[in-house]
Amino acid sequence: MRYVKWTFRITLALLVFAFLHYNLPQRDVVRIVDTYEKRIDFGVNSIFWATPDTGNQANPVNRDVFFIQTIRPNGKPMIYRNEDTGWGWPPYFKLDSSNLQAEAANLRSDAENPQWVVVTHYGWRNEFLSIYPNAVGVRPVDSPDVRLIPWLNIVILTLLAVLAFLLWRMWVQFRERVIDPFILEVEETADTAAARARGLKQRLARWLASWRGRR
Repeated sequence: MRYVKWTFRITLALLVFAFLHYNLPQRDVVRIVDTYEKRIDFGVNSIFWATPDTGNQANPVNRDVFFIQTIRPNGKPMIYRNEDTGWGWPPYFKLDSSNLQAEAANLRSDAENPQWVVVTHYGWRNEFLSIYPNAVGVRPVDSPDVRLIPWLNIVILTLLAVLAFLLWRMWVQFRERVIDPFILEVEETADTAAARARGLKQRLARWLASWRGRR
């Protein structure tokens, strides 16, 4: 039973970590090399794509999606999609993918004269599943060594930790005030019933013994 509990706890912790890691904003320092638009046919990976641009048809079979091609300081490529999130999840309320595409195109540079930028995004990059992080913002920086402190993530995680602590304290108090007394009452009732059953059994045994003695 202990292994089942720990398996459940570890699985739940991994699911929470994956949910937060996917949805919380992340920032990368990159160099934009190209921007383009591509028609995407959605399949089993459709859950990793956002909604269509605001005002367009909802949930089409395929549609054009903006992409931003970048190069990291270590020379490795990173591709971002650029989609509106609208009023859905995650709650970035992004409605300006066209404007962001224009800003990204204006910040393109080559290796000889690099213009480093910070791309704020959420999501994952997976080549096997053909999924891309969604860019939600871009701004230029002076060098790839800029220090980025995730203040928003720190605030969100702190609030979630406080909420989790409060919920845990509420559960502990509920268990102490309601569940534990109920379990104790059930156990006492069961002990009383067992004691009565033993007493009845003993009286029955004495009654049967008295009848045997009369013979």
